[in-house]
Amino acid sequence: MSRSRLRTVFLLAATAFALAAGPSFAKSRIKDIVSFEGVRDNQLIGYGIVVGLNGSGDSLRNAPMTKQSLEAMLERQGVNVRNANLNTKNVASVMVTANLPAFAAPGAKMDVSVSTLGDAKSLLGGTLLVTSLQGADGQTYAVAQGSVQTGSVSAGGASGSSISKGVPTAGRIAAGGIIEKETGFQMVNMEELRMTLRNPDFTTSRRISDVINGRFPYSAQAQNPTIVAVRPPANMDMISFITAIENLEVEPDGPAKVIIDEVAGVIVMGDDVRISQVAIAQGNLTISVQESPAVSQPAPFSQGQTAVVPQSTVSVEEEKGKQLLTLNAGASLKSLVGGLNALGVTPRDMISILQAVKAAGALQADIEVM
Repeated sequence: MSRSRLRTVFLLAATAFALAAGPSFAKSRIKDIVSFEGVRDNQLIGYGIVVGLNGSGDSLRNAPMTKQSLEAMLERQGVNVRNANLNTKNVASVMVTANLPAFAAPGAKMDVSVSTLGDAKSLLGGTLLVTSLQGADGQTYAVAQGSVQTGSVSAGGASGSSISKGVPTAGRIAAGGIIEKETGFQMVNMEELRMTLRNPDFTTSRRISDVINGRFPYSAQAQNPTIVAVRPPANMDMISFITAIENLEVEPDGPAKVIIDEVAGVIVMGDDVRISQVAIAQGNLTISVQESPAVSQPAPFSQGQTAVVPQSTVSVEEEKGKQLLTLNAGASLKSLVGGLNALGVTPRDMISILQAVKAAGALQADIEVM
């Protein structure tokens, strides 16, 4: 067989294979569409004081908690200031917050956020003293300390004028928290684990269980649109099992939905949005009112007064040339968007059109207005 005929046969075979393969669908890994039970952050909170501020801290007269905290802290250091007249503005009461990562071990570090409680003007240059951070159960899981970075600029003049960039009353301490206690969640010995879909859907839940059971028979069960329960085979622990299934690919599904943000004029439509047969016409009516004041002069010796007389000019313009758009039954998102763009509608006009089409019963999707 000659080289040219061989090339022709190869091209025909490749074309036939491409036609037989059919359309490809976008798939996602299981780890990207679900969250695993127990694998989550835990929020921590604590109360502390920031020192070293350049006169931008709390006024002790207006913030009694700052004065009490300062006195208690100094007494723990062996300094008695109960009878002293404290009048510093270099200290501020703050709330410290952080997210405890899942499976974090004692000694690991994390970032913390610091926010003022009183009338402090800025935390720039301040240092947070040792602050314990508690969880929702009241137990201490971490401590925080360090220099506060606000990433803002604030300046003021003697006349009271001021300028600021960013928020100087809140900041962060990079790696300022040290974990002291684990949450105690043990995953390796679990016999069953539940996976939670980030976008609940019956079809997606069933597809996930089918893909997992195809790899590990009788290991997964779709309990509802949100939860898929999995059990590792007898010869695997939970960590090894999750590692094996989290990279399996699934084609997610979901209901047809149109998201509308009327404030920003943003419209987001899914590819499953369908339109029944409907006709749409859109036109713009512009009414313009112009005020051109005129001066009225009185006749000589009439004892009248000069007056300003308003004169109004009203014009009405209606946009011409807009055609009636007809969409056949089962029209896709591409047809809908193309037709509306052909009418030259703006996003805000498109919002009104979509709501009217939905009211007419021709939009086969849910509309969610933000």
